[in-house]
Amino acid sequence: MEALRKELSVPPKGNFCNKLYFYQAVRPHYGLPPAKARAKGIAGMFRTAPAYVYANDRIAGSFRGIFEEKDTKKAAKIWDSYGFCSFTTNADHFAPDYPTFLKDGIPGTLRRLEEQPENPVLTDMKETLLGFAAMLKNYETAARERGKSQIAEDLAFLQKNPPATFRQALQLVFLTYIAFVLEGRYAMALGRMDQYLYPYYKNISPEEATELLACTFLKLQEHRWLGGDDVVNICIGGVTPTGEDATNPLSYCILEAVRRANIPGPNLSARFHAKTEDRFYEECLKVIGTGLGYPALMNDEVNIPALARHGYAMEDARDYCFVGCIENFLPGKQPPWSDGRFNVPLYLTEILDREYASMEELLQAFHESLAFGMSEYYALFNNKNTRLNPQTFTQPFLSLFCRDCIGRGKDIREGGALYPSVHGAACMGIGTVTDSLAALDQLVFTQKKYTLKEIKAALDANFEGYEILRQELLAAPKYGNDDDRADRYAVWFVEEMERLVSPYRTRDGGAFYTAIAANTQNISAGAEVPATPDGRRAWEPLSDAASPTYGRDLKGITAVIKSTTKPDYTLVSCGTVLNQKLSPNLLKEDALRGKLAALIKVYFARGGQELQINSVSRKVLQEAMEKPEDHKNLTVRVSGFSAYFTDQSKEVQKDILNRTEHEGV
Repeated sequence: MEALRKELSVPPKGNFCNKLYFYQAVRPHYGLPPAKARAKGIAGMFRTAPAYVYANDRIAGSFRGIFEEKDTKKAAKIWDSYGFCSFTTNADHFAPDYPTFLKDGIPGTLRRLEEQPENPVLTDMKETLLGFAAMLKNYETAARERGKSQIAEDLAFLQKNPPATFRQALQLVFLTYIAFVLEGRYAMALGRMDQYLYPYYKNISPEEATELLACTFLKLQEHRWLGGDDVVNICIGGVTPTGEDATNPLSYCILEAVRRANIPGPNLSARFHAKTEDRFYEECLKVIGTGLGYPALMNDEVNIPALARHGYAMEDARDYCFVGCIENFLPGKQPPWSDGRFNVPLYLTEILDREYASMEELLQAFHESLAFGMSEYYALFNNKNTRLNPQTFTQPFLSLFCRDCIGRGKDIREGGALYPSVHGAACMGIGTVTDSLAALDQLVFTQKKYTLKEIKAALDANFEGYEILRQELLAAPKYGNDDDRADRYAVWFVEEMERLVSPYRTRDGGAFYTAIAANTQNISAGAEVPATPDGRRAWEPLSDAASPTYGRDLKGITAVIKSTTKPDYTLVSCGTVLNQKLSPNLLKEDALRGKLAALIKVYFARGGQELQINSVSRKVLQEAMEKPEDHKNLTVRVSGFSAYFTDQSKEVQKDILNRTEHEGV
């Protein structure tokens, strides 16, 4: 694996030329309707994009050969003229139906297409699938030229048969991922790998499986040449569709493989439930303790009810995975995910210019302000989401990987999927809002020490000349300290967001989900928000995701756990992000790691939805900021994903540095 890592460390020259190969393929078909021409262009791109095999490859699939020193302006112009779906219009952040594709293989999928009554949608699906088969042939040829006979034989087999071995199954999955990236898709999840690859695991040793997986995951770093790491979510553990423990020997192989690869790209998520074995906790915490910051730890006891309440079949809700960072998703059964940012604290600052007789009256005014804001948020999203005609902007290759597009003879965006699309509204600043409401409750309505007019004057001045008042705001009850005077407003926040979001529907009738997540957007969102009643100065970052505001959770991680489990997170169907920074010793010493595992079990039993841990010390982070050239490979958990610390902006680096670091449990 280290020899492959060395090969991968040398970046290619030139530009990523997928658009060039699309352009060359689509030129003979300019007279066709756009959807038909686009399908031919995609199929042709699969057929002609160069296949590159590294000298130390174990599993084929690479972008390197698709980089050329060519002027591609005209190709980009043609690509853009045909138009493609985007994140807002359900293009990516998708978990493909890999179980069915592995069972059928390319030939079985072709048979299923040919068994259906012919229509243009199915014809285009077949066109792209045949292009994908040609792509495998190209990789077979490249492997033979490189002297990689085992890879070549596997690829030759896969062109005519479904996979029969673990290596072949992994090969087919990874080249499918490569094809999605060629199409311009991002965050295409690998889903529940320990489930759909497990039937092939019986004839391979754990060490060989781990090494094959590690070499495959290592290649995800090639995406950095396209402009940044790809957030490829992999899900392990949890329960089966029938409710049994799904953790298996392959779950541990995947854990070890991501540890060996030691790169940010595979965004590993581990599902836990009431009967998860202690060893799974232990091994997950060991990998987190390397500094990678993953796996993110997910609670089935919350996520499954959060999904099932939307009417999904229970076996489908139990089979959920994640796309992107932490977004709950039913693999291969709904169109790609979309989400957006809803800046909750902004609407609080807009109602503080008048007096209220009670806290209840203020909350009602806040609700009305938020309700208008959410209606505007919906309009902005819906106007974009419905802008593309589904009949013109078809996605034939993607539709092959969603049930039951083939059986229904429909595109994934036009009713082919078993379930409709969903959208997540990422509701920002639970800590900022909670602390602000708690401060107003105490100083204005309980103690009657200040009027809202006085508070508003201080906020308008960004606390210049009001430092005593600011210190009193900062001294008010704060979320994260197991103080009900503050925490009750976190409960209100989660319930209020669900009240705001639940009436809306996507263009095809799917649900709007609440998300309590940020992904560094707490920084940009904060740049829109003036000073707030929690004592935060204007334009500073908001609290991050579902976490308490950094530096205000002063009573240890146990108090944080108690505060953050008071809201009902079964109302949050997308998911949450609770970022916690722990002393590295808590994850490296066996006794302390055992105590931490016990605390996480309590967190889950109390209704916590998600937990992710950064275990890089403040000292190391400061050194990396001062001498980035000495810490190029330092990986940290950012928020919903891991990344190289020195690649992040100074604002993000400071945000990570400022997180409260807990020394004990």
